[in-house]
Amino acid sequence: MPSPVTSHRSTLSYFTAAFIFTAVGLALGLWLGFSTEHTTAGALKVFFIVSVLAVLEISLSFDNAIVNANKLKDMTPEWQHRFLTWGIVIAVFGMRIVFPLLIVVIAANVGPWTALVMAASQPERYAEIMHDAHLPIAAFGGTFLMMVALSFFFDGEKEVHWVRWIEEKAKAYSSVKGIEIAFVLIVMIIFSKIIESRLGVDQSNTFFHAAIWGLLAFLMVEVLGGILDRSQEMLEGAAKGGIGAFLYLEVLDASFSFDGVIGAFALSQNLFVIAIGLGIGAMYVRSMTIMLVEKGTLAEYRFLEHGAFWAILILSVIMYLQTIIHIPEVITGLGGACLIGIALWSSIRWNRRHPEG
Repeated sequence: MPSPVTSHRSTLSYFTAAFIFTAVGLALGLWLGFSTEHTTAGALKVFFIVSVLAVLEISLSFDNAIVNANKLKDMTPEWQHRFLTWGIVIAVFGMRIVFPLLIVVIAANVGPWTALVMAASQPERYAEIMHDAHLPIAAFGGTFLMMVALSFFFDGEKEVHWVRWIEEKAKAYSSVKGIEIAFVLIVMIIFSKIIESRLGVDQSNTFFHAAIWGLLAFLMVEVLGGILDRSQEMLEGAAKGGIGAFLYLEVLDASFSFDGVIGAFALSQNLFVIAIGLGIGAMYVRSMTIMLVEKGTLAEYRFLEHGAFWAILILSVIMYLQTIIHIPEVITGLGGACLIGIALWSSIRWNRRHPEG
C-alpha cells in the first residue's frame, strides 16, 4: 500500500481556497438577503443562515473527509486530481443544486425549469415537496452508509481496533459471507414494521423499496468499480484506484449530502441560500481531505479512521430514525464531530504510550 507523501505546507495554507469561497459566499448571502427583503435586518438574517448552514455541513462532513482521504491515498495522482477538481464541482453544484431540483422534478412531475422557477417564486411549496421526499431519501442514504460502515468493520484483514470488544468480534465473523448484508436487511425489516405501525403500509413500502435501492446501489458501485478498475489495470498496467474508486467516492459523498440537503430546509426555504451555505461547507471538506492525504494524518493518528466509520454507522441509524421522529441536525453534526474528537484523543494517548510505534 503506498504511503502518503508528507507535506511541509502549513495547515492554514490548505484552506486558502475555502476562505476565499467563504468570503464570496457570505457576500452573496448578504446581497441575496438585501435584494429579497430590502432591509439590513433581512440581509443579516440570510448572512446568519448561510453561516450556520456552512458550520453544520462542516460538522456533518468530518467523517466524509476522513473516508475520502483513506480512499484517495491509494489512488493514482491523476485520479486524486480528478476527484479533487471534478469531484468538488459535482459535490457543490450537483448535490447542492441539481439534486434538490431533481427531487422536485420527480415528486411534483414538473420540468427542471418549472422546478427552478418554483424554488425562486414559491419557496414554501418547494420546501414542502422536499420535506415529503425525506422518507425515501433517508432510507436510501441510511442504507448505503450503513453498508459502508459495516464493510469497514467486517474486514478479515483489519489489524487495528479501537472499540476492541466490538471490532474484534466483527473481524472474527467477517469470514461469514454476506453477514453485513444480512445485518442491514434485518434492520430494514425492523424499521419497515415500525413505520407500518406508525405511518401506515404505504409509507412502510416506500421506506423498504428505497432502502433496497440503497443496498443495490452500494453493491452495484462495488461491482462496477471493481470491473472498471480491472479494465483500467489491463489497459494502463496495474493502475490502482482509478475510475472505480472515483465512482465510489462520488456516490459516498452523495449519501453524506442527503441528510444535510434535506435538513437545510428547516433553516431556510430558499434553494439559493441553501446552496451557498452547503457549498461553503463542501469546500472545507475538500480542503480537509487534501490536508489529510498530504500530511499523512491518518497514518499518524491510528484511530481517526475508526472514529469516522463509527460516526458513519451512527449517522446511518439516525437517518433511519428520522423517518419516524425528528432529530435536529445540530445533534447529528455534533455527534459525528465528538466521535472523531474522541478517536483523535485516543490516538494521541496511544502515540504517547507507544512512541516507537
